[in-house]
Amino acid sequence: MCALPKGCSSKHVSLLTDQDNWRHSEQMWLPIRNLKTEETSDKRFSFTVCISTVFGRYNNVLQFAQSLEMYRLLGVNRVVVYNTSCGPELDQLLHSYSQEDFVEIVPWPIDEHLTPSYGWLHSESGGDVHYFGQQTSLNDCIYRSMERSRYVLLNDIDEIIMPYQQSGLVPLMDILQKQHPDAGVFMIENHIFPKKYFEPSGKFNRSQWNKVPGVNILEHIYREDPARNVYHPYKLIIQPRMVEQTSIHEVLKIFGTQAPVKVPPDVCRIIHTRVALRGDLTLEQLKEDKRLWDFSEKLIPCVDKALRKAGLLDTKDGHKGG
Repeated sequence: MCALPKGCSSKHVSLLTDQDNWRHSEQMWLPIRNLKTEETSDKRFSFTVCISTVFGRYNNVLQFAQSLEMYRLLGVNRVVVYNTSCGPELDQLLHSYSQEDFVEIVPWPIDEHLTPSYGWLHSESGGDVHYFGQQTSLNDCIYRSMERSRYVLLNDIDEIIMPYQQSGLVPLMDILQKQHPDAGVFMIENHIFPKKYFEPSGKFNRSQWNKVPGVNILEHIYREDPARNVYHPYKLIIQPRMVEQTSIHEVLKIFGTQAPVKVPPDVCRIIHTRVALRGDLTLEQLKEDKRLWDFSEKLIPCVDKALRKAGLLDTKDGHKGG
């Protein structure tokens, strides 16, 4: 947003408290990672997922790996993870993924500088900054991706934005963009799959995964219907160059006049495997939803491969894979 001198090609930026000391040796210069060049246009990703933020030594390794591999099967090219702290096994997994450039790890040590809130409701959780700076990291990820990705998905690692009528995100967005050519924001409804209810046959209760920390999303096929008489959250698929500022569940400022599009849940919804939101619902009141199983034949070997590569899964001969 700053006006640049004519002919200036900036590669770094800094903040000054004293304009006379800009040459000071201790001045911190941050590289501009979003330069618009012919090369970035040629190498633009189709889909980037922004994950904010991993904290509290989070160690749900199995669901993390399943989600990443599911993103990949759906057509995601890049996942950006803002990491404050995670458990040792998840650290292994993230390091392994980052070596193949599918996952970009952004160190996010905000707890070393501020007292972050551990909950989303500030009146209950307090702190200097909301939920480990979740909104800040999402906005950072949008700007990081403006020249690198056609679309950005803003959702959590335990949420999968799942097309229900198309095989992946590319055909989904081709259709939605044709229907709404001027739209830059698509809102996807959240649907909870309570992790306390298991698919009864045990079809995907795999002994190979029992020693891997975390939730096996393939075992949870029962879906809550949202309580539509109260506020119900959405997550977002955006064109980053059309968004100026976002919050977690909706954009705050956009470029252009086209209002955000609410995508019908029969076209696309979020599969969110977590604790029940409507805990009063019985199993009989939930809807059976096996959409994830449509990808199981491809998903399972991909997850196994990722876990072995990270050294988290026994190989056939009983030794750890490295």
